[in-house]
Amino acid sequence: MAESHHLVIDTREAYLIATAELAAGTGPIGIDAERASGFTYSQRAYLIQIYRRGAGTFLFDPPSVGDFSELNNVLADAEWILHAASQDLACLREVGLDPAHIFDTELAARLLGIPRVGLGTVVESLLGIHLAKEHSAANWSTRPLPESWLVYAALDVELLPDLRDRMVDLLLESEKTDIADQEFAATLAKEAKAARLDPWRRLSGIHSLHNQRNLAVARELWIARDEFAREVDVSPGRLVPDASLLAAARVLPTSRQALSNLREFNGRASRNQLDRWWAAIENGLATVELPALKASTDTLPPPRAWADRKPEADVRYRAARTALQAVADEQEIPLENLLTPDYLRRVAWSPPEPADAASVSQALTALGARRWQVAATAQIIAQVFIEVLQSDDAPPHEDS
Repeated sequence: MAESHHLVIDTREAYLIATAELAAGTGPIGIDAERASGFTYSQRAYLIQIYRRGAGTFLFDPPSVGDFSELNNVLADAEWILHAASQDLACLREVGLDPAHIFDTELAARLLGIPRVGLGTVVESLLGIHLAKEHSAANWSTRPLPESWLVYAALDVELLPDLRDRMVDLLLESEKTDIADQEFAATLAKEAKAARLDPWRRLSGIHSLHNQRNLAVARELWIARDEFAREVDVSPGRLVPDASLLAAARVLPTSRQALSNLREFNGRASRNQLDRWWAAIENGLATVELPALKASTDTLPPPRAWADRKPEADVRYRAARTALQAVADEQEIPLENLLTPDYLRRVAWSPPEPADAASVSQALTALGARRWQVAATAQIIAQVFIEVLQSDDAPPHEDS
């Protein structure tokens, strides 16, 4: 194996040298990115690790390197191995790293029926190597990065090609190669989530506010905190906790002093940014654009509420779920990977007409189900829906 570089590459010159070395390597690349979620506002990568056989391991500092398009060009034809790719693709694309082919070891582990799919567990069960995971929640925006973190980060990618090779064999043995290929392609093609309509409604405990004016103040406080957090690149909750914003929105303080006296209004920026928060409260108290008490959304009610809200959908959903669980067990694939739970809920809530295999297939495909998922589930869902309908239409049983 070529020598590992535990030095962080943080100049354009060193980056271009590394790019040439990686181009000279062979086979797929193991790649990972470390963000500082929970510490910073941005979801940018603060370290990108790449390993390739014949080249070695390279640790890049994205804020210093800037644009990675040269590296992307030389690796365009290689397969990129990631663990839980959907978590890292956005921050990689942000710096110009956009793979054409991926192998996702976490997704492969799910499809192989491995019960626990964290990288450490999967490496241990398939390669027999113990991988310490002590720095996964670290603040990767720290500079300089401690040596122990760099060793940890390098090891994460150095094992990925061996892990991938083992999984390729297992997928072949269990006849799941095509399934895995479809899943990897779908992960790459998945569009970024659209911005939420009312992101402030994610405030923890917002459901405890039952008055539009209180909600308006909560909204303005959330917006003010979000703008400030983006400005200083600190995770919003680290500046002022949700509970503090909620306390102020509940009490509706009538003066800057009253806000200052509020015991629950605490956090790094609660006191020294008091003018900012008071201005937000004044906006909320004065606005005529009051938010609706309930968010307008296309999300379905939670299944536990279906028995009361729409009993026939509840019967369809539970019967179909039971039937699909049997398929999942037989194929040794978790139920949520056999078919995305939201897709099953949507066809059970509003079944296509007629509820035959063809129309269920069409409905699932429109929602985003993969070809293999439709093949494994549509016929069974249609059969269950027809049986439920027939039992509803059956004449009532009379006691003799």
